[in-house]
Amino acid sequence: MRVPLTIGVFILLLAVRQTHTTDSSSAHDTSQERSVNIQKRRLSLQNTAEIQQCLVNAGDVGCGMFECFNNNSCEIRGLHDICMTFLHNAGKFDSQGKSFIKDALKCMAHGLRHRFSCVSRKCLAVKEMVFQLQRECYVKHNLCSAVSENVNVMVEMIHFKDLFPKGPHVELVNVLLGCGEEVRVAIGRRIRTQCEQNWGALCGSLSLCALGKVESQASPTLAPVPDITTPPGANSNSLPPASLHLPEPDGEPAWTLTGGDEDERQSSGPQDNAAEVEKELKRALNATKRR
Repeated sequence: MRVPLTIGVFILLLAVRQTHTTDSSSAHDTSQERSVNIQKRRLSLQNTAEIQQCLVNAGDVGCGMFECFNNNSCEIRGLHDICMTFLHNAGKFDSQGKSFIKDALKCMAHGLRHRFSCVSRKCLAVKEMVFQLQRECYVKHNLCSAVSENVNVMVEMIHFKDLFPKGPHVELVNVLLGCGEEVRVAIGRRIRTQCEQNWGALCGSLSLCALGKVESQASPTLAPVPDITTPPGANSNSLPPASLHLPEPDGEPAWTLTGGDEDERQSSGPQDNAAEVEKELKRALNATKRR
């Protein structure tokens, strides 16, 4: 009788100990997950210092400036890829398209270098700064006018896989969706075709961008923005109405492009020498390849 009782007590103690160990392990795992989630909500001090140093050291030519935002705790990706795609396809654009690429990339590089040190380390704030800068530079240097004669080239640069998760590629598409019916239809056809290649018939119900019109039930990820084509008599470099700007997260102040150096204030008018622009774009691409 004594032996079974001893065994029973031993098993009971073992079960209690195992439960305690499991609870401790579970609590440790939960603590680790919470720590990772907190890290993803803001840039670490190390990431912040690394990005700041990278921005200072990056050259003004090529895509090195945008590469500074790869591989960090906020997972801000896409800027470098967009830059490389623009440079690799620059030769397919007409002179106005080449001027847009040169001026828009310069505008973004200048903005990132000057604004990053002033923004909060919160991931939402950093991402919104990047997205806001994208919108401002695309509108300031008249993306819609540049794409009007280069629709097919621009649409070929859009890839369905780049639209998830939401990032710089989605901001580019959102601005393009405001560039008129022809562009909307072309983008809708491109995205739907690529979506069906990945997800099949499911994509038929998404209505990302209906042919001939924009559906009221369009996907929120690719919600079209109001038309931002330049109104008659307006300055081609003027910013769109304030209503186009997305709400700022966590009460962060809105950024506006109100200054900058003389290079950034200059327009990319037809008087620009197309040959010089193409030469500069090739120099930028070569500089990036050397990295």
